[in-house]
Amino acid sequence: MEEKVTISSSTSELAKVESLIDKVCESNNFSEDNYGNVLIAVTEAVNNAIEHGNLNDEGKQVEINCVMENGKLKFTVKDQGQGFDFNNLPDPTDPENIEKPNGRGIFLMRNLADRVEFEDNGSRVDIEFSI
Repeated sequence: MEEKVTISSSTSELAKVESLIDKVCESNNFSEDNYGNVLIAVTEAVNNAIEHGNLNDEGKQVEINCVMENGKLKFTVKDQGQGFDFNNLPDPTDPENIEKPNGRGIFLMRNLADRVEFEDNGSRVDIEFSI
């Protein structure tokens, strides 16, 4: 099973991503808890791609690919940006960062998914969930 969607860099396009997640989770009988984890983590990755990767440039696209293999649901989110230094992110649980409005997305992704890896200098993220 493989599903793919490409969207422009606009948050108004997130409904297409949510539909993809709904379809994939429903067809693979994901529990409600697992569905919530997938929805939050993948939506956060797409939001990051739109805002930080493509800098809200609606002329740039975000590709979302989903594959089910060996009991694992694997998402790839790819933007057209320059990437970022994913090895030097501020800790959102550090007291000096607690009240900052941003900086929790990757932390959430890492805590909700079974595996999160960045590729292509950070312009691609692979997110994996076990069934």
